[in-house]
Amino acid sequence: MTIDNEDQLDKLRAVGALVARTLTAMGAALEPGMTTRELDDIGRALLEKDGARSAPELTYAFPGATCISVGPDCAHGIPGDTVIKAGDLINIDVSAELDGYFGDTGASFSVPPTSKRIERLCRDGRRAMWAGIRAVRPGGRLNEIGRSIEAFADKNGYSLVRNLASHGVGRSLHDAPKEIPTWHEPRDRRVITEGLVFTIEPFLSLGADWVEELDDGWTLRPPGREATVQYEHTLVATRNGPLVLTLA
Repeated sequence: MTIDNEDQLDKLRAVGALVARTLTAMGAALEPGMTTRELDDIGRALLEKDGARSAPELTYAFPGATCISVGPDCAHGIPGDTVIKAGDLINIDVSAELDGYFGDTGASFSVPPTSKRIERLCRDGRRAMWAGIRAVRPGGRLNEIGRSIEAFADKNGYSLVRNLASHGVGRSLHDAPKEIPTWHEPRDRRVITEGLVFTIEPFLSLGADWVEELDDGWTLRPPGREATVQYEHTLVATRNGPLVLTLA
């Protein structure tokens, strides 16, 4: 999607703010002893209170309002009876539709007590995402985002999962441009246009560069069970720089 009027931007801001608030509230509620279904119920209630619909349910008939993955799983986890424990690494991905527009955000949370290595991974997952966001400018190439993220990962001794990518968003959950690598892809010659709406969501890992789908048909896990985090924002490319829509 490419924005061409203020009404579109206002509606994208509204859904972006809602998913951001929902993610923040779910992260604050996270504690040992609760199930991932109970955590998902919190997210559902917040989305429905504002008249929004869960994007994965609406788009893919996903069996939950939000995606909640308990490490070593890192994406598309189905909320259920899994009990959250101290030391767990949890990824929460919240996306929703409101008034015909979609917003998408996500973050990983460590449940104390966790090791310094995991705390550093979470900190650097955020830094990797922001490295990509800072590379956004109209007229620039989409692959500059991945170049910046990969440079950060290499410098700090991490790997990047390379079969999960960022994507366009706006009128649908996965809009054009379809796949935006969070690693440098020199053959990608696409240009960032002013008003383009898309996500940036690197999966930073302690060694994994690939994930596999589990038997449930949804959950994604590195085959070596390496700790992996994801942080995601929805943004618009503007002449004044990236406008992040999913800041709480």
